[in-house]
Amino acid sequence: MTADLLASIPSPAQGVWHIGPFPLRAYALCIIAGIVLAAWIAEKRFVARGGAPGDVLDIAVWAVPFGIVGGRLYHVITTPEPYWGADGDPVRALFIWEGGLGIWGAIALGGVGAWIACRRRGIPLPVFADALAPGLLVAQAVGRLGNYFNQELFGRPTDLPWGLEIAPQFRPAGFEQFATFQPTFLYELLWNLAAAAVVVWADRRSQLSHGRVFALYVALYCLGRGWIEMLRIDTAEHFLGLRLNVFTSVVVGLCAVGYLVVQRGKPREHLTRGADAAAAAPGSGPEGEGGTSVNTVSEPAADPPAADGRSDP
Repeated sequence: MTADLLASIPSPAQGVWHIGPFPLRAYALCIIAGIVLAAWIAEKRFVARGGAPGDVLDIAVWAVPFGIVGGRLYHVITTPEPYWGADGDPVRALFIWEGGLGIWGAIALGGVGAWIACRRRGIPLPVFADALAPGLLVAQAVGRLGNYFNQELFGRPTDLPWGLEIAPQFRPAGFEQFATFQPTFLYELLWNLAAAAVVVWADRRSQLSHGRVFALYVALYCLGRGWIEMLRIDTAEHFLGLRLNVFTSVVVGLCAVGYLVVQRGKPREHLTRGADAAAAAPGSGPEGEGGTSVNTVSEPAADPPAADGRSDP
């Protein structure tokens, strides 16, 4: 390593380890770890809102496969050159372990899976989405470590002290002469963790409900993803002069802000079950699997918040 690289961030020497004939990929481990953390956080928040233990896992069984398929489809559609370009290989579209999951597709199709599971269990989707939101940001932060191990999705060349060293075989055409690049994986990792903290704080302070926690997550993520995306130099489709993901961030972020405005002022709902549900809202809840009824009961709007401003986690 030359002297001018001593202050840079080294990339991992490898992202795949072999245990006998089986490859152990850092990217896959990061995705799995993110999913586990998101489920654990969502479980604690969902139960605090009156949900039954285990419901989050049941919903994840539907949402995770849908989300992975959606994320891969979005990536392949918006970055077609490696698969359908002149030197592309369509079969590689199936090689999900090489990296390439678009968050927009993952959220969209994962939301479909979650909706199916919530409907089967009689759980309002916005309640589940609000419980899930901070965990998604944490999962996305952990997932970016997979990009680090794969030496992918980095930004422009830079001589900043925290520039990321990229091995020659991973440098894009036209950038072979540069050694250090903007560590966009790190920027997004830190942004996501900070956004998760803001979402939890805002939820506790303002008693957000009816999907507003999830909308705040989307708005904050889009804000960060927009400027981080503009630093990247990997191949991407463009729309109206912008990288497609920048355009998507602007449109989706504005929609999330609009939703927050439209839904403002609504009191927090709480899930109740069984006899409690019948007493709180007789006959109002659909019948979930296993005979468990789930009702949404709103707190009176006139009730003041707790003296310390805190609510359920």
